[in-house]
Amino acid sequence: MNIWEVTLAFVVVVLMLVSLLSNVLVLICFLYSADIRKQVPGLFILNLTFCNLLMTVSSMPLTLAGIIYERQPGGDEVCHVVGFLETFLTTNSMLSMAALSIDRWIAVVFPLSYHSKMRYRDAALILSYTWLHSVSFPIVASSLSWVGFHHLYASCTLYNKRPEERTQFMIFTGVFHTLSFLLSLVVLCFTYLKVLKVARFHCKRIDVITMQTLVLLVDIHPSVRERCLEEQKRRRQRATKKISTFIGTFILCFAPYVITRLIELSSVVPISSHWGIISKCLAYSKVVSDPFVYSLLRHQYKKTWKDIINRILKRSTINTSALASEPPNCNILQLNE
Repeated sequence: MNIWEVTLAFVVVVLMLVSLLSNVLVLICFLYSADIRKQVPGLFILNLTFCNLLMTVSSMPLTLAGIIYERQPGGDEVCHVVGFLETFLTTNSMLSMAALSIDRWIAVVFPLSYHSKMRYRDAALILSYTWLHSVSFPIVASSLSWVGFHHLYASCTLYNKRPEERTQFMIFTGVFHTLSFLLSLVVLCFTYLKVLKVARFHCKRIDVITMQTLVLLVDIHPSVRERCLEEQKRRRQRATKKISTFIGTFILCFAPYVITRLIELSSVVPISSHWGIISKCLAYSKVVSDPFVYSLLRHQYKKTWKDIINRILKRSTINTSALASEPPNCNILQLNE
């Protein structure tokens, strides 16, 4: 192994560990907090978390083994199963993010009718569609033997070994990325830009009220006025930063891999194996970033973790105080008995 391969293997190991830890933390929060479980978006986040965990324990280890040994790890059956799961889980994750954006769009743009438009039954129907949509492509690919170990990405993924089926595979790959990556991106952009438009409108209304209040309060201290203006500026930037994070991480993580797959089919530009694995690692990094972008950095999840930590510390404090209050000769008496 050269320095590039060692570095890429180290990156995959770090991604695996961080992904496993962060997604397990999301599951613990979901199981601990009844408020999180009651919310409809919790179903989408739970589905996304399960996809991320399955991707971490199935696809990432084989990619790591492929980088280290520079060949297909395991037998063909194992590689076919992992390739099937990789295609299914990637599509399901993208559609889950699109479902979360639709939920936010309805909640912000139609707040009064949100509870009637987005119920548990509606969320279950959306998840059913995402599963059917996601499983259809790997079923077709598996039936046509278009799943295998791809040396360019050191992964078990969509791969055609028969040159005579190159045109059919190109069409299939193009349709697959159009109805997974491009469709999800269009939904994300449409919904979140609508949300941003409404957020900016409300910010302008709040800014007008704030400025009118500051004008009326002539005796207000300058420091208070400055804090109000700073909060006004942060409020305008908050929605933009969040939406930029949602869309930006999706494009940054998935676009290089999708573009590389499409360029690879054209056979016009040669692609190095190092770039192929890097683009695959970028796609894996979405599995790492999702728990923070959609869950762990939100106030409700932070509050849940504070409650969990406080409960653990309280129990340990009670146990310590109980041991401290125990009579010193108790162990001697037990030994004598």
